[in-house]
Amino acid sequence: MTDDQTLVNLSVLFSKPTGISTYAINLLPHLQQLNPTLLISPTVSTWMPLSDYTCYSIPGNLTPEQGTKGHFRRLLWTQLQLPRIYNTLRSRLLFSPIPEAPLYTNCRYVVMVHDLIPLRFPRRFSPLTPYFRYYIPQVLAQAQHIICNSTATARDITDFFHIPSAKITPIPLAYDANHFRCLERLSEVTSPLPPQPPFLTGEYKEKRLSLDSSNEPREGEASRNRPYFLYIGRHDPYKNLHRLIDAFAALPNCHDYELWLVGSTDQRYTPKLGDQADQLGLTHQVKFLDYLPYNQLPTIINQAIALVFPTLWEGFGLPVLEAMACGTPVITSNLSSLPEVAGNAALVINPYNAGEITEAMQAIATDSELRSRLRALSLNRASQFSWAKTGQATVEVLQRYL
Repeated sequence: MTDDQTLVNLSVLFSKPTGISTYAINLLPHLQQLNPTLLISPTVSTWMPLSDYTCYSIPGNLTPEQGTKGHFRRLLWTQLQLPRIYNTLRSRLLFSPIPEAPLYTNCRYVVMVHDLIPLRFPRRFSPLTPYFRYYIPQVLAQAQHIICNSTATARDITDFFHIPSAKITPIPLAYDANHFRCLERLSEVTSPLPPQPPFLTGEYKEKRLSLDSSNEPREGEASRNRPYFLYIGRHDPYKNLHRLIDAFAALPNCHDYELWLVGSTDQRYTPKLGDQADQLGLTHQVKFLDYLPYNQLPTIINQAIALVFPTLWEGFGLPVLEAMACGTPVITSNLSSLPEVAGNAALVINPYNAGEITEAMQAIATDSELRSRLRALSLNRASQFSWAKTGQATVEVLQRYL
């Protein structure tokens, strides 16, 4: 065993990947040239091929899937067990795809910071607030180097924590070009939409988290062939879904369209959004599709009128890039990293102004020339991002500290 052993901490991986897991999974093949040892739960091998990697088994109860308990278990494991593993394997460097690492030890590490949203939009009594206020600054101060996903996040790291910019390298994220692509012909649609996809609707008041998977429209519901606007992501307040629903309600002839909200429901926020849709008379038009499997996303994105992503802040904004890669028009915010990702290939709006969101949705819905122009611009813009570029830039940073 050599003394330049590189460890990759994959303690956050679980079977329903969102942003951080998507980043780690797609980056991994490009780190192979470092011959790393992966710190990974054995359960991950049931859904992710790992035969080409050296793996070191760690507990499987450290992931976001276990909620707050998993988070605290992972922090304890990071402080108490990870230094022992680092020394046992005679490691030279630890890479973590999240900003977590052992403090006050001999562990040398590089970490990835995705965003500082819990500091921009703090929630009372949330454990993430002290985590970002007290733990993360110590991790970043003791890191050999910090990678982040945008210049907006790099500015936040400097502004919130006074970390010198020379210690930070922004490396944009990417997308799977074999998965997210423009489906030119119907025969290319490998995961066709069911007649009526699972959704949560106005009956939400009685069965908040029960998916209605019936294939038959209910009485009074219009045809399932209505065109739809699409949002992908969580339901947190900073995602700005209440303004998106208001903007959709203000569309002329809004009853000719639907709004599909794809992403895991949250008992703290989703019921309020369901009630808002009911009060606006949009019970059968605002669809809460819950978490969708990765293989269904390209079809859902390709068949949408537009992705509408009016969040108040993002570290990067993967759904924007994935939609552009499908040639789907994008409406997104003029704040944080989103203009970096979208460039000139999207309609950018002030996310605090619901009227601007409505105007952009109406323009895309009614102007075929605009849709065609945005499609061409989106495909060109997306082609500038790749996991190979992201991976190589990451390897170059890590090699500096080996």
